[in-house]
Amino acid sequence: MRYWIGVVSRDHVLRGVTGGFCQLCHGKSGPLGRMAPGDWLIYYSPSERMGETGSCQRFTAIGQVQDSDAYPVEMGEETFYRRNVAFRPCREVQIRPMIEQLTFIRNKQRWGAAFRFGHLEIGQDDFKQIAQAMFDTTSSAITSNIDRN
Repeated sequence: MRYWIGVVSRDHVLRGVTGGFCQLCHGKSGPLGRMAPGDWLIYYSPSERMGETGSCQRFTAIGQVQDSDAYPVEMGEETFYRRNVAFRPCREVQIRPMIEQLTFIRNKQRWGAAFRFGHLEIGQDDFKQIAQAMFDTTSSAITSNIDRN
């Protein structure tokens, strides 16, 4: 099992949560192909809407990848790729109070650089810390829930 962060504007995250899918890096298939069924995905939203800057800065959704392959979706003249995800009820959490504790953020002064590629793998400890805040529960409950699924 692996743990991932996808960087997507909040409005697009909410569409995906409603539809039960994830879409990353402007609909490219490559990032989706790195994930496997059972992997966990946390969405980080730097903005409320695509094209804005710095207006959200929250972890906005968490879920588990359900299917084996990305599938194409035609939208107008373009094709985008998606994966099915079972999103869990959670609360959105601000990133700023967590920056110092997250090990995948190496440069704490320029922390936004960690998200520049739109999709990144993180370690289990970082994942559990974020998930604990999003699920608003105890660490042991998170551990048993994540390790069991």
